[in-house]
Amino acid sequence: MLRDALVKAALDMLEQGEEPSLRAVARAAGVSAMAPYRHFADKAALLSAVAEQGFAALAVALVAADVDTDPRAALIGQGLAYIAFARARPALFRLMFASDFALTLGDDSGAFATLADRVASLGARDPQAATTLSWATVHGLAMLALDGRLPDLGEDGERRVVALLAGAL
Repeated sequence: MLRDALVKAALDMLEQGEEPSLRAVARAAGVSAMAPYRHFADKAALLSAVAEQGFAALAVALVAADVDTDPRAALIGQGLAYIAFARARPALFRLMFASDFALTLGDDSGAFATLADRVASLGARDPQAATTLSWATVHGLAMLALDGRLPDLGEDGERRVVALLAGAL
């Protein structure tokens, strides 16, 4: 209960552009400055828990987007949902993939497994390589979009790139 409140407070602070220190998170959760240490050894452990929650939310978004009966259209839906997640929650998205907190591809049984299952349904000759290509391409597109490096692409352009990827698998 307290752990969840601390993670939520840290996530709220992060998404409001604030730096979620243990002391600030404790204050936001209405507990003593030492209370977070019952659940987290340090700030890195707290932020790791926030990143894990981010991956869980990303998995939910990918599953929700994976509804089309056509496998390629469902893969396109996942790709666009991934980019939309990054745009909607940029601070969380960046934290999730920060070197100190990022999960290794395949570690996350939610988001990565959802993608891997969809790619496997396409009958790719090398599903692992195709899944990695899909993740890397869409992640790169999301990061470039967040960094403002693709100002002329827009949502239609993102859809075309993701569709091109899906068609190549």
